[in-house]
Amino acid sequence: MRLLRPLLLASAMLASLPVAAQELRIGFKAAVTGADPHQNYTPNRNVQLHVYEPLVLQDPFMRLQPGAASAWRNIDPSTWEFTLREGLKFHDGTPVTADDVVFSIRRASAATGLRTFVAQTRNVASVEAKDPRTVIIRTTAPTPLLPVQMAVIAIVSALAAADAGEAEFNGGRAAIGTGPYRWVRYTPGRDVVIERAASHWREPEPWERVTFRFISNDSARVAALLAGDVDVIDNVPPSLFGEVRASDRTQLITTPGLFTLYMYLDHFRDQVVFATGPDGQPLARNPIRDPKVRQAMNLAINRVALAERGMEGAADPIGQFAGPGFIGHDESLAPPRHDPAQARRLLAEAGYPNGFGLTIHCTNDRFPGDSRTCQAVGQMFTAVGIRTIVEPLPAAVFFRRANGNATQDPEFTAFMAIFASSTGVASESMTTILRTRNRATGAGSLNRGRYSSAALDVALDRVDSIFDDAARERAMGDAARIAIEDNAIIPVFSLRASYGLRRGLSIVPRGDQYTYATTIRVAPSR
Repeated sequence: MRLLRPLLLASAMLASLPVAAQELRIGFKAAVTGADPHQNYTPNRNVQLHVYEPLVLQDPFMRLQPGAASAWRNIDPSTWEFTLREGLKFHDGTPVTADDVVFSIRRASAATGLRTFVAQTRNVASVEAKDPRTVIIRTTAPTPLLPVQMAVIAIVSALAAADAGEAEFNGGRAAIGTGPYRWVRYTPGRDVVIERAASHWREPEPWERVTFRFISNDSARVAALLAGDVDVIDNVPPSLFGEVRASDRTQLITTPGLFTLYMYLDHFRDQVVFATGPDGQPLARNPIRDPKVRQAMNLAINRVALAERGMEGAADPIGQFAGPGFIGHDESLAPPRHDPAQARRLLAEAGYPNGFGLTIHCTNDRFPGDSRTCQAVGQMFTAVGIRTIVEPLPAAVFFRRANGNATQDPEFTAFMAIFASSTGVASESMTTILRTRNRATGAGSLNRGRYSSAALDVALDRVDSIFDDAARERAMGDAARIAIEDNAIIPVFSLRASYGLRRGLSIVPRGDQYTYATTIRVAPSR
């Protein structure tokens, strides 16, 4: 509660400001690829949540708040009831009914491709309209986290979206939601324009029009802010923090974030291409399958140096799946200490007294500092005897090779990428990146190392069955401890959300690093 109180006070202050006909211009690093809210892609969702609303909203620490639903309750362990807001309407003036919610959840659960909501709807057995304002969701098993999972499913108009495809959403015909803004224009590769909705259940927004300009180049995005071409930018690179702070026209805001850099490890191959003996020859067995080798790799990483120097203060060391204040954070799981001497001893005990060779892969354009961090980790591994070659790749190439597909396994042996669950819940992160893969339920959909642990699966099953919030968070810590002690994956640091604003504006920063016009206001005069 201590963490939330300042944010709640700030939100109340922002809501009290008068409505004015103004335009807000946001410089956005990632290009939006479409208006269909049932394709689960973070940059798209950031913009789409201005237009569409889920049943349940999330505060800056991802805790739940009423959204399109004014209330929800579990009738029995496998049945949830959601009550829609009275008088809720779509942007075209038609009333929102339970049938629209049923349509939306079914549509989201049926979406195909890499960016789906199958994990969030994995336990949904049926969705029914009890009456025009009441939705009943039945699950295949007790699902205490269902409201959290519903927080990422946007409600669309069944009338407008029926049989609609990409063109209908992007053009605006099907892009009908209940949010504080309505969809106006999408220009691929350039911008998205939204305008204040004629009415909304919250106080009217002060911004009549909001433009999200796509400026992928970090220097160009900062230059646009400094020149006054945009009012706000996201993802300020740490190397340019000083420029934003130094200008008398701009200000820098940072906050702890959800996105965590992990080192994924190959757990499923007996032999690997990217690990070799001291002489460069292939190894008879995959060294990473040895727990002592994984622990040695973990201890070789100096997280404090990476966060403070390598990332120039734009990251926080982490040793688990949720940072302080977020759902599932466990105070007892501190970031591992940097202990190169112990790492060398563990390698010797594992049968590698002379170390071995390793190639690690990472992105070079996913976040500011990704390639530099990867190079630093490679040097840390080399210092303990794991002679490391670093291969940074463009994200489009990296993820194609790292994820694999239905007919091809992931290629890499040790590789680094950032991840955050859209729910902001630690157990959902583990379900996505570490649970034993199950295509039917969506579990392990991004389990790139093909890790499988019966103990972890059972622990996560237990989390999924507990309805008491405090007890469930303790159980998340128990599950996280299993994965961390086994070095199933190696958390390195969490990225801080960073925003540049022109002076005279204020923002309530979010842990998911989203940039919401609804949290940006003209600062009150002092």
